[in-house]
Amino acid sequence: MNLAEHADGGLIGAVEAGGTKFVLALARPDGTILARTRLPTQSPQQTFAAMAAFFEQAAATHGRIAAFGIASFGPIDVIPSSPTYGTITTTTKPGWPGASYHDVLARFGVPVQIHTDVVGAAIGEWIRGAGAGATTLAYTTVGTGIGSGLIREGRPLMGFSHYETGHIQPPHDLATDPFPGICAFHQDCAEGLASGPAIKSRWGKSLDELAGDSAAVSLIAGYLGHLAATLVLMHMPDRLIFGGGVLKTPGLIEAIRAATTARLAGYVQHPRLDPGLVDYIALPALGDDAGISGAIELGRQALTS
Repeated sequence: MNLAEHADGGLIGAVEAGGTKFVLALARPDGTILARTRLPTQSPQQTFAAMAAFFEQAAATHGRIAAFGIASFGPIDVIPSSPTYGTITTTTKPGWPGASYHDVLARFGVPVQIHTDVVGAAIGEWIRGAGAGATTLAYTTVGTGIGSGLIREGRPLMGFSHYETGHIQPPHDLATDPFPGICAFHQDCAEGLASGPAIKSRWGKSLDELAGDSAAVSLIAGYLGHLAATLVLMHMPDRLIFGGGVLKTPGLIEAIRAATTARLAGYVQHPRLDPGLVDYIALPALGDDAGISGAIELGRQALTS
């Protein structure tokens, strides 16, 4: 599908905010990017000042900004009716708890729609990537952290806050894997056992550097397969997408498919679940453009909501 046009012709400011970098874009509602830049994630004061300067300059060159879409790292308040909507909450990133996107974007006086970076990636892949044609889609990133964004027809799914699938605690056989986990809150949750930093802490190398070690790949795939099976049982999405730096490991996506199949154990029977889950569990198709594409769509939704 394509992004819909909005009648008033205003432009959209889009932000993909990650723990190490911010990607900023000024775009038309149809997704055409007019200006784009990348900033390092520093303190909120430094990063937000540079972000505001980019959008002020881009608007002066290309035209007025009618709305903003933000796809941000978190945890973050994503409930529009909340008085702290758009505020970073319990992140362990120094200086960022309490940082608010509205504090810097209020000067533009336009609607702002904010959700998580994984929801942004899910929306981007749904628009024109590996999630095209899905009604309900789950996008999981496995990198510095682990998180899943779930959407239905391009709109985020959530409860009183966004989902935190990276903190689901999988079965942990200490005889097989004595590594205690690194999560500051839960120690051996999925993120504490299978994220990039957890892998580096356990073995001293990234998983792609251990790609020849089938036992290491199988161990991580087991934890991620548990997460994938949980997503299936809880949400029955039309497709699962797994992305992030750890998924660049040769053989990992195949091992996740096998682990998920074993976890489901034939209980869920549906044409969507093809043999071997080759179509059902996919890698991203848009690469680095998924998040910013989703942020543009969040901005377009802000115009029409």
